[in-house]
Amino acid sequence: MRRTETTVERTPDGRRLVVARTVDAPAEDAWDVLVETRLWPEWGPSVTAVRGPDRIGLGATGEVRIAGAGVWVPFEVTAFDADARRWTWAVARVPATGHRVEALGPERCRVAFEIPPLAAGYAVVCRRALGKIARLAER
Repeated sequence: MRRTETTVERTPDGRRLVVARTVDAPAEDAWDVLVETRLWPEWGPSVTAVRGPDRIGLGATGEVRIAGAGVWVPFEVTAFDADARRWTWAVARVPATGHRVEALGPERCRVAFEIPPLAAGYAVVCRRALGKIARLAER
């Protein structure tokens, strides 16, 4: 069974709670899962739909429908580095999670969420999302 790890790390956005999991798939496959918006509802427990570009990049904007509430809220990608495989966003103008993929070899990678300290309770949602991301990337 794969373990999900939770640590505190220094990120480009400061200290963050990081929830990460090793995935048995190439880093590029996991990265595609994170940046293709059509897949977000498949792995994001808090997202049921997305309106916006098919694939995100720096400055990409759109809306996500929040699970349970059914309301649409705006998002903006605030940092995007395809070479480092890392992106962050703001949801309803509030800085939200960072997302990153680190290669661990040709067929393994580490997928991580960077959570702002005030949103530490969101770690439970991120742990659930990582399991879904692993299944999608490992297909």
